Amino acid sequence: MGSKNKLKRFKENETFSNVVQPKRDEVMEGFKYKGNWASFFGNNNPIVLELGCGKGEYAVGLAKRNPSKNYIGVDIKGARFWRGAKIALEEGLKNVAFLRSQIELVDLLFGENEVSEIWITFPDPQIKYKRTKHRMTNPDFLKKYKHILKPDGVVNLKTDSEFMHGYTLGLLQGLGQEIIYSNHDVYKNEGAPLEVLEIQTFYENQYLEKGKPITYIQFRIR
Repeated sequence: MGSKNKLKRFKENETFSNVVQPKRDEVMEGFKYKGNWASFFGNNNPIVLELGCGKGEYAVGLAKRNPSKNYIGVDIKGARFWRGAKIALEEGLKNVAFLRSQIELVDLLFGENEVSEIWITFPDPQIKYKRTKHRMTNPDFLKKYKHILKPDGVVNLKTDSEFMHGYTLGLLQGLGQEIIYSNHDVYKNEGAPLEVLEIQTFYENQYLEKGKPITYIQFRIR
């Protein structure tokens, strides 16, 4: 994507009613929607996050299927989620928003027990050991997720990375977490939720064309 296109998208995002772009100091000093996202949506419906949402396919796809829930796609790359935000506005989806911020600040963006569910879709697996702290299912991230999730809240990880799938599964088992469902090839093995099968991201389609298996884990953090 050219720099001119990026700048155009950044400018458009500023005009979108479904995009929130706080500055870092706003987040660090007390983000106005933390614990108060009901005021943004105008209702008390359950809040579901897509972390590292990219183009926002999952946030938008889930919002269409579940109008009684509110969805928020979180990503630092506003030029990417511009597409999801634009589609949501064009289709009149009032239950989906996009938040431009770093994922590691998630516990400063949402209040304790404010979130019902988290989706992590095709994150960078950060395979090198020195990148462990950036893996979105590492112990530090799990602590942050536990803080913002309701006691019965769940996390969904969908990835093409066998490494990420194995790392997360092993970590969860080692920590004694509740693994609700696990599948190392959702399109060949039965039992995956329809939301896992029926919503496909841009990158997922590329992986499927190459014959890469898509893995999925749903778990609860105790």
